[in-house]
Amino acid sequence: MQAWRVHRNGEPGEVMRLEETDRPTPGDGQVLVEVRAANVNFPDALLCRGQYQVRPPLPFTPGVEVCGTTEDGRRVLATPALPHGGFADHVVADEAALLPAPDALDDAEAAALHIGYQTGWFGLHRRARLQPGETLLVHAAAGGVGSAAVQLGRAAGAKVIGVVGGPEKAAVARELGCDVVVDRRSEDIVAAVKEATGGRGADVVYDPVGGDAYTRSTKCVAFEGRILVVGFASGVIPTPALNHALVKNYSVLGLHWGLYNVKDPAAVRACHDELTELAEQGVVKPLVSERVPMAGAADAVQRVADGTSTGRIVVLPGGAR
Repeated sequence: MQAWRVHRNGEPGEVMRLEETDRPTPGDGQVLVEVRAANVNFPDALLCRGQYQVRPPLPFTPGVEVCGTTEDGRRVLATPALPHGGFADHVVADEAALLPAPDALDDAEAAALHIGYQTGWFGLHRRARLQPGETLLVHAAAGGVGSAAVQLGRAAGAKVIGVVGGPEKAAVARELGCDVVVDRRSEDIVAAVKEATGGRGADVVYDPVGGDAYTRSTKCVAFEGRILVVGFASGVIPTPALNHALVKNYSVLGLHWGLYNVKDPAAVRACHDELTELAEQGVVKPLVSERVPMAGAADAVQRVADGTSTGRIVVLPGGAR
């Protein structure tokens, strides 16, 4: 079969190589899945760079979520067992963690529903306790993670302010349904958020960026607001000033969605049921900006790493719909 493999750590466009290799062999409790669509995530770039929290042995195949078909014909969502990641014709995955792919979504959309939307749902509902009528500030609102949070925030009845970088991404954020869009390249985020909220600030901040985005968030978070730390796409991990959190009376919340797979897998399945229902109602629909063939995977991962993409880029090994 074909698979993209990484033999040394570095930038995705430099170290990912498309090769012919053997199909992976399922271990105890695992199944073989034919990949129909593999969603590109920022962690795929971190895996290539050797900067992710999990470091699979070299060589490995990146790709952390797929929509595929099991040998008994089930259409499923899966998180492949590394080092045999999703940018391949076949993967192995834990049987217990497989989730049914929603009928309302095609393969590319379904592949993008899993990690980003689960992260958004757990972050907004389990960690930040977002309430109807509150204001949600989403950084990188036109990206894969941010676009999911925008849709879920609207579904929860929140007013959504989306922060983006550039006019093209601003247009995408408006199409997603953001009530207010702030272009960080030409506007003052803090001033814009305060103006949009009558000086109160954002009740919940969804931050997959870190760095300057986090710093600005602390200046426009509301009384009893919650800053949700989801990731550090900027490459800069903030050092929170806890005295500032004390004086302004806000909370800083961390979210590592993967822990729920270990600590509370039933909650992951319940979340998937809710996301499936929202997809069937048309309330959420992953923003798939590009569907690329297998040959385009390395370039796609590099563009996500560089922050130049919008929505989700999905790799289609073949046979997808």
